[in-house]
Amino acid sequence: MDHLLAQSRILAARTNLGHLRFLHQEIHWDWRLIGIKGARGVGKTTLMLQRLRMGGSDFKGLYLFLDDLHFATHTLRETVEYLRASGTTHFFLDEVHKYPGWSRELKNLYDLYPDIFIVFTGSSIIELSQQDVDLSRRAVLYELPGLSFREYLLLSGVDAGPALSFDDMVSNHETLATDLVLRFRPLEHFPAYLREGYYPFFLENREIYPFLLKQVVRLVLETDLAAAEGGRVQLTQKIGQLLQIIADSVPFKPNIQQLAARVQLDRNTLIRYLQHLGNARLIALLYPEHSNLSALQKPEKIFLDNTNLAFALSGTVPDAGSLRETFFYNQVGYRMAVTYTPEGDFKIEDRWIVEVGGRGKDMSQIRHLPNSFLALDSLEAGAGNKLPLWLFGFLY
Repeated sequence: MDHLLAQSRILAARTNLGHLRFLHQEIHWDWRLIGIKGARGVGKTTLMLQRLRMGGSDFKGLYLFLDDLHFATHTLRETVEYLRASGTTHFFLDEVHKYPGWSRELKNLYDLYPDIFIVFTGSSIIELSQQDVDLSRRAVLYELPGLSFREYLLLSGVDAGPALSFDDMVSNHETLATDLVLRFRPLEHFPAYLREGYYPFFLENREIYPFLLKQVVRLVLETDLAAAEGGRVQLTQKIGQLLQIIADSVPFKPNIQQLAARVQLDRNTLIRYLQHLGNARLIALLYPEHSNLSALQKPEKIFLDNTNLAFALSGTVPDAGSLRETFFYNQVGYRMAVTYTPEGDFKIEDRWIVEVGGRGKDMSQIRHLPNSFLALDSLEAGAGNKLPLWLFGFLY
């Protein structure tokens, strides 16, 4: 066990506490079983190591990577039991989905030892209620998204403004945007965020960021989605083909029959693959209000999950209109319920109708609808029902 203890100390000591993601303040750390899921590359490991390091020298915590070779010959349960006997009380378990039977062992540890605290991270594909045992009644599950535009500005040293609520943004956008514009020029930084600002590893090296992002996508397809499909590699190749078709076409209203024929899949398998890609946060599926996702309902529109993926995966320069809608759906969808509407582009919380467009777009399409407004690109500050698109990057 010595190498596990040494590895944990080294990783925690190397972790920077200079910036804590917003989720750090929202997690109830005193709960005994906490799950943090999210897409690859968004900072789950860093979040957990920061919490471990912040505990100080008296904090009896340990970080364990469940893909470590140690777990080829030792079970998670016996490892935790041994370390608990040595005084460890807090266990930070990374990438639990790589450990077979992880949910059952976590359940057993939770039930047997009320004096230990477990935080685990896993793929965004994880659904606790669908594991071989139901952890949903024991674990509190959080999701960490990629960086908002606000967080990107903070990490880039541009601005340290607070997050804004959607309601306040809609009703007071003129004042809010004006105050922010006095501190920095949002349109100067917005294009860089769309291209390379969603994943925190942009800080490592902007020049190789697209290559790192492609590597992340490949890992998701080869490991996370392969696991979701029972390890059937030939089927994950089909998912990769499907993702590339989507990347070259988004946003679009899918014709399921034509799309299924193109990748040589039946309808239900195609929809299941789309849901896998959505759960992996590689694409975003837009459904009608009150839709029943369990019934394999087809989405009304398909987007890439975030604008960075458009630059990394598309064979051409991404369409400006596609980037605008992708950004809006990505940033608003984390906090709010966003659904399809035949009038406008999005419906928010069954209340607001939003049309997303360029600076010159007018209200003619949605003027007759109550609670409707425009989210416009290339606009520093808006007026009336015209809101600047970049401002929606301040929701978290």
